[in-house]
This record gives sequence, C-alpha cells and structure tokens, in this order.
Amino acid sequence: MADPAREPEPEPEPEERLPFPWDPVPLAGERLARMAGAFPDYREEGLAGFGPSGYVAMPDSKPFFEEYYNTPVHPGDIWVVTLPKCGTTWTQELVWLLQNDCDFEGAKSMLMPDRYHFLEITGVTARSVREKIRDGEDPLSRRIFFDPIESRPRPWFVKTHLPLHMCPPKLLDTAKVVYIVRNPKDVCISYYHHLHLYNEAAADLTLETFVDLFIDGLVTQLPFFPHVLEAWRQRHHPNMLFLFFEDLKKDLRGNIARVAEFLGKTPTDEQLDKLAEHLHFSNLKNNPWVNWEWIAKSAWSTGDPNKKFMRKGKTGDWKNHFTPEMDRKMTGWMERELEGTGLSFVLDIPEEQQ
Repeated sequence: MADPAREPEPEPEPEERLPFPWDPVPLAGERLARMAGAFPDYREEGLAGFGPSGYVAMPDSKPFFEEYYNTPVHPGDIWVVTLPKCGTTWTQELVWLLQNDCDFEGAKSMLMPDRYHFLEITGVTARSVREKIRDGEDPLSRRIFFDPIESRPRPWFVKTHLPLHMCPPKLLDTAKVVYIVRNPKDVCISYYHHLHLYNEAAADLTLETFVDLFIDGLVTQLPFFPHVLEAWRQRHHPNMLFLFFEDLKKDLRGNIARVAEFLGKTPTDEQLDKLAEHLHFSNLKNNPWVNWEWIAKSAWSTGDPNKKFMRKGKTGDWKNHFTPEMDRKMTGWMERELEGTGLSFVLDIPEEQQ
C-alpha cells in the first residue's frame, strides 16, 4: 500500500548543474499582437518561444526552465508527459494506481499535490497569477505551485506539459515516461474551454480566432506538432510508452493492461475490471480526488462553478463546434504536418463505443 506520509529519501550528491540551452526569442509584431489580444494576462509581460519547437511561455520563464531541466531523475520515477487537454489526468490516475498495486484507498488523496508533482506550473503561469496564489489563502494551489519536488517521497510521480527536449536530458534513459496524445481537433476545443475556465483567455475570444491561434502555435504551451512528433520519434525507446486518448476510449481495459505491462505490473482480471470501472470517464469526472472541482473557487479560475475542468471527454466533439471553414483549416494543417511521419489520428468514435 502506498504511504504518502513516508519520509523522503535523501538526495545523492548533485551532479554538475546544466545550463538551460535556449534563450527566449520574444514574440513581436503581428504574432505578439494576436496573442496579447487573446490572452490579456500576458500583455505587460510579453511572450517568447523557447527551444527548437518554439514552446510559448513568458520571457522571464528561463530561470524556471533551467530548474526543471536540472530536476533529479531516479530509476523508479514515472513521468506523465503530455500536451494540455490530451488525457493527462486520466493517465496520471491510471499510472498511479497500477504502480501502487491498485491501492484504491491510497487514491483517496488529491492527485495533485498529494500524489504527483506538476513540474512547470509556476514557470508557465503569468507573474500576476503566481503572486496572487503566493499571497492567497488557498493551500492546495500554494502547494501545487511552490512545494519543491525534493520534499516528496520517492519514487516520484511527475506530470509535465513540457516537450521532451526541455525535460531533464537523462529522463528517458533513467525513468519511465508515459506520453499520451489526442487528436488535435478535440484538443483545440477542450483547450479553448480550459483557457476560459482559468481566466487566461479574453472573454470575447471566439473559437474561430482560437482555431487560427492554435494552428499557428500562438497559445501558451504550444505548438502542437513539434511536441507530439518529438515523442513519436522516441516511441520505440524501452522507457517510453506512447498512448492515444482515442485508444483508451475504444478499449480502456486493454490499454490498462498495456500500461501495466510497460510498468512491469501483473494485475488480476478482477483488478483490471475494477480499474476499468474506476477510470471510466463518467466516474472519473465525479471523483473529487481527481476532477479538480476545487479549481472553481481558486485564485486561478473564473470562479464560475458551472465551468468544469473535466467537460465531456468525447472523441468527435469537435463536430459540434467547428464550422466547415474551421474544419477545412484544421484538416489541411494536419495533413501538412503529418505527411511522411507515420502518425495518424482517430477523429471520431461512435457514441456507443465511448
């Protein structure tokens, strides 16, 4: 049984600190104007691209990124690496339960901050929001933002939306990495609602405008395809498991078994059945330990209890939102980016299979 109260193990002598290899490249001109109009929190702070992918964050994020780049990595640690809105929380709960031998009682604690460390949350959040959380009275938010990873018992469970090249260089050769991706049409819809929930998007930001920003990589923590294709190229690494959100939707139990094999676990048929029931989206959405419902009352959301962190979890929901022109743009972009990669996406699943 997992024991979240056990003492953290002492860290070995630190290795030589690595410099973060990329300076911020500030966005300027039309690109900055488009993002500043869509995301008011960043008008004063500005935005920049980092690394070969042009990962979008604030220019003052570099010291944070250097800390994350030097995060200690140990054998036995497990990292869940994803873009936002690709099934991160779903995968975190699945991985934690398998690795902890289906300890459903132990899972009655907050997925974050109790069981996972959110690596880069502080560094990718606007300074004004960071300060509001630091000075506020919300203990969960303060712990997620400011508790050091070294205070955690090992093995460490880590969540990150950073691309692999911005993670510790020894990550894949040392720890297990579970990467999950979702078709970009549904990610776009979900991220649009997510950014409104967290009060990052301007109230008048339309989906039509957001689709263009999403395709052009002008949203924080994007662009989409460089992040995904970097992981896709590593899919055969023995410490990497590359998952699709849509595969979990179509065959949850079978994919639980696949993750178990990757982690070296052998759950019984009864445990697989219980996991599949526990992890069904309708049950996960109503699970207070993972559904982030407390976010609605936190300093980093709109405060609207009708806006949910977990919305529908459907594959093909984009069809209820995209106009034909939005779909044309998105489809053309996907075809250009995917050509010659061997990667493809399931864009719809019949309702009865979800």
